[in-house]
Amino acid sequence: MEWIGAGSLAAWVWLALAQGFFWRTDVRLPERADPERWPPVAVVVPARDEAEVLPVSLPSLLAQKYPGRAEVILVDDGSTDGTGGLARELAARGGLPLAVTAPGEPEPGWTGKLWAVRHGMALVRERGDAEYVLLTDADIAHAPDSLRELVAAAHSADLDLVSQMARLRVVSLWERLIVPAFVYFFAQLYPFRRVNRPGARTAAAAGGCVLLRRAVAERAGVPGSIRHAVIDDVTLARAVRRAGGRIWLGLGDRVESVRPYAGLGTLWRMVSRSAYAQLRHSPLLLAGTVAGLALVYLAPPVALAAGLAAGSATVAALGGAAWAVMAGTYLPMLRYYRQPLWLAPLLPGTALLYLLMTVDSAVQHYRGRGAAWKGRTYGAPGAS
Repeated sequence: MEWIGAGSLAAWVWLALAQGFFWRTDVRLPERADPERWPPVAVVVPARDEAEVLPVSLPSLLAQKYPGRAEVILVDDGSTDGTGGLARELAARGGLPLAVTAPGEPEPGWTGKLWAVRHGMALVRERGDAEYVLLTDADIAHAPDSLRELVAAAHSADLDLVSQMARLRVVSLWERLIVPAFVYFFAQLYPFRRVNRPGARTAAAAGGCVLLRRAVAERAGVPGSIRHAVIDDVTLARAVRRAGGRIWLGLGDRVESVRPYAGLGTLWRMVSRSAYAQLRHSPLLLAGTVAGLALVYLAPPVALAAGLAAGSATVAALGGAAWAVMAGTYLPMLRYYRQPLWLAPLLPGTALLYLLMTVDSAVQHYRGRGAAWKGRTYGAPGAS
């Protein structure tokens, strides 16, 4: 237990100091100034059965106070709940022009969301000279100046991709336990400061809000070059970086998700549908991830309890110190989400849930279910 406790503490010291300061929440839009000419922008919204959230999210896009020319294109991806008709009703209230289009069922080799994005971007090319495309999910609500600030940031810093991690909804008990940790773990995998460093190997984006320079997207072959991707946002950022584009990722101040996750089941499905894809469907990476999560997140409280039970001050001190560093790095994310700080010591329990979700994702993959999303399955053995 001494070796386990020492290993866990060493891992946390390294994570806190050498993993791009992932735990800090001060990576926001870079300094920006208004361009002399505001470039035309098209907003593409893939939507499949989104009637529940559209009355909140779509009006926020139509109400954007953008000084240049902008339009919204909602791609109704085979919805059965009246998403397209509702979008037209909302557009009748005024605001930016809205086009509603339907792409039909995806061709083999395409994930549904990227098939919808392909259809939307093709329509952008046909309709005009938009220099930027804002890809935003149907559950994302934007502050009135969101588009303006994104374009100003891209212009000022000469960025080809600007992505903000939307502030997710945190209301229910399970959302309080799972959601802040989701963003915390994402930042640990893809430290924002490292992503934003020119020439860095780490590339990532947050799919709910991505402003993309159209010329660079075409140079990167997007979305065709990433048509198979289940984790489309990270894959998109990698494609843009490979094409020589400059990318930026940070936390959002003006974008929020309005999608509710009232119970554990919906949150479980959100995580497990893509967790094994993140590991490239590799049993070896899965085993390493389980072992790593156990050492980093589960070992500290176990070592503390074992040390206290066995009367070993060394083991208890090592476990307690590792747990304290872990909880300390989680505090900024809890503050960002305006959550009680007493949730920080509960992070090992939340990590255990994520471990089980990851294992379940692998189990579903080998059962032939793959990454299921709104009636479609991707990434299963034999699936298109």
